[in-house]
Amino acid sequence: MKKFFGYIRVSTPKQGQGVSLQEQRDAIVRFAERNSFEITTCFEEKETAAKRGRTVFNGLLKLLQAGRADGVICHKIDRSARNLKDWADLGELIDGGINVHFANESLDLTSRGGRLSADIQAVVAADYVRNLREETRKGIYGRLKQGLYPLPAPLGYLDKGPGKLKEPDPEMAHHFIKSFELYATDRYTLDSLTEEMYRLGLRNRRSGKVRRNEWSKILKNPFYMGIIRIRKTGETFRGAHQPLISKSLFDRVQSLLHRKTRKVFGRHRFLFSRLLACSLCGRSLSGETHKGHTYYRCPGKHNPPTCVREEVIETEIRSTLEPVQFPEAAEAFFGEKVAKLREGWVQQQEHQIGALNLQSARLTERLDRLTDAYIDRIIEKDIYERKKAALLAEQRGTEEQRAALKENPAAVEHRMKEFFELAKSAQSSYELKLPEEKRDFLKIVTSNRSV
Repeated sequence: MKKFFGYIRVSTPKQGQGVSLQEQRDAIVRFAERNSFEITTCFEEKETAAKRGRTVFNGLLKLLQAGRADGVICHKIDRSARNLKDWADLGELIDGGINVHFANESLDLTSRGGRLSADIQAVVAADYVRNLREETRKGIYGRLKQGLYPLPAPLGYLDKGPGKLKEPDPEMAHHFIKSFELYATDRYTLDSLTEEMYRLGLRNRRSGKVRRNEWSKILKNPFYMGIIRIRKTGETFRGAHQPLISKSLFDRVQSLLHRKTRKVFGRHRFLFSRLLACSLCGRSLSGETHKGHTYYRCPGKHNPPTCVREEVIETEIRSTLEPVQFPEAAEAFFGEKVAKLREGWVQQQEHQIGALNLQSARLTERLDRLTDAYIDRIIEKDIYERKKAALLAEQRGTEEQRAALKENPAAVEHRMKEFFELAKSAQSSYELKLPEEKRDFLKIVTSNRSV
């Protein structure tokens, strides 16, 4: 009795959970019984045959070439190969005297007619894959041109179904906004941002920590500012989804990510580290923790050593900032200016919106000309994609400015009043800031900080 291998295949692991593999196996067993063949091993693969490189299939070919079996039985031709190169490998086996049978197709591959019929079916199978690939590509590009992202939603967004916009995750979106804001302060590395966002409660879809490599991709992804970029091809498209961050914030993060030299942060980040100088030697004080308290010490060798607790520094800062007040006369002066601005605000707003509309139209015209140049093969694809990405980003910035101007003028006036309210007291402004913002605030309003 001749010994044969069996080979069954589905295109994806998900298909492997159905009945297809078992049906193929049963058909091969019945074919072997009818022809008095013995199936020694049945090879099972869950991978597309559209491309070369199938691990199980290649291993099967090597075993047949080594003479481990008299031949192989497959379910159908398109189960064995859907590209002509793999079909050519099977043809070499047949020419070498190895038996190849298809349980669902009565073909004598040792005859000229049977071989021709099999070759035609293999070509049809390969053409089917090419056509399917082309139609899928058309569908994907159709969605991309509509501003729809056809791939799984990035972290911070949710999938709402095929052909629908990705929506911000109501539970996690604010964490990703915060991550961009923190990195933009230039106080975090990717490693420290990973730990900080985990501490704040951010989790990935497996309820684990968002890792450093993931943060590198997230912070470089323009999807969060409203632009779709396909990493594999480098192509960019205008997104119709709701952005989480502004273009200006995204640009700030990119400038920090691509900077050749980065600030080096220690394992611990102390609020006043290297912000204060020793009055004896002028050297900067560095922070350290001891028994639950933070101390700032001078590295100099003088006696007694300069050392101060963080709570003492905070108290001194508050008492120093307390008398720094915004004068009432100045507040009244600017109040009058705001009132005058209000009189011509609507007209000025319409003028600015008109200018932005004109700028947006010019950007659209430039995009059209750029596309025409690419179609006419005047410019190369890489130049086209780079310039297209820049124009889409500029267009996104224009849209943000226009949306801000279209707000109720009263909202702008409210922000101005809020600004003056905060400016009344330097101490209040300091208290309201985040820890990473306090350092910058002190650098602006103080000098000669010594202990």
